[in-house]
Amino acid sequence: MAQTNFIPRNPENIQKLVGVNDSNLDLLAEGYDISITDTGNQILLAGDSNNCQKAIAVLKALDNVVSANINISAPDIVSAMKMADKGITEYFPDLYKKIIIRDAKGKPIRVKNIGQKNYVEAIEKNDVVFGIGPAGTGKTFIAVVCAIAAFKKGEVSRIVLTRPAIEAGESLGFLPGDLKEKVDPYLRPIYDSLYSILGTNTTDHLMERGVIEVAPLAYMRGRTLDDAFIILDEAQNTTDAQMKMFLTRLGFNSKMIVNGDMTQVDLPGRQRSGLVDAEYILKGISHIKFIQFSANDVVRHPVVAKIINAYEKKEQS
Repeated sequence: MAQTNFIPRNPENIQKLVGVNDSNLDLLAEGYDISITDTGNQILLAGDSNNCQKAIAVLKALDNVVSANINISAPDIVSAMKMADKGITEYFPDLYKKIIIRDAKGKPIRVKNIGQKNYVEAIEKNDVVFGIGPAGTGKTFIAVVCAIAAFKKGEVSRIVLTRPAIEAGESLGFLPGDLKEKVDPYLRPIYDSLYSILGTNTTDHLMERGVIEVAPLAYMRGRTLDDAFIILDEAQNTTDAQMKMFLTRLGFNSKMIVNGDMTQVDLPGRQRSGLVDAEYILKGISHIKFIQFSANDVVRHPVVAKIINAYEKKEQS
């Protein structure tokens, strides 16, 4: 058992560090199984010596960020903890140096971890980027953020968002409505990202004008997409033929993002995922980049990462 304390560089920082009702400290205490107490001018820690040192590293990293007048929340705490576990908290403030875009409420959107930072840099430098990894790593959200940022800068004139309408244990035929109404539930994560970043009214307006197009993958056949930012989500549910069809839609002055999770293939029978083969076939080609995400990059509730790790252990046993 060890006891130590942390004093922020500025007394005003302590309120930002502890969070509302000490929520940030509770997350930190639970994550490292230690006791953390806010005394008003310092933070007291007690528990396993190694875990206390990791918590101190997290608090120092967060202190550097809030000193730059940046507000922090639960995802920031989780990201800092994951970097502390790897011993790389000195790079944590680097995540906050760049604002990708501001959302509909003016809130800045930044990357949350090194994985997302590498992903954004890959998108900026390459024509085709594959984001491969588990749910919760922000692949879809960050891709949509980059698409909107590119559109606002005038780098592209439209955004095309698509995913295969594969039935994940449910039947499209039993859903009510026409084809669009049947397919829309499969595209909901993309709509959610758009609404979160642009707001409902702006998103609907841009979709009515055709500036933003959200459509099932089958609608991409026979098209060439110039001057566009194109995102394929849930790419693990494409066949080889569909993946080839999609990738060859790339036109001039366009970017293409392909996201997927190899562990959630819903293709019927023994069909091989087009995402699996694409990684093998396209590796090493210039202007095409593969970014691998892991459970360590999950930016949802900490329990989500634990769930992913638990399933991965079961599959490996």
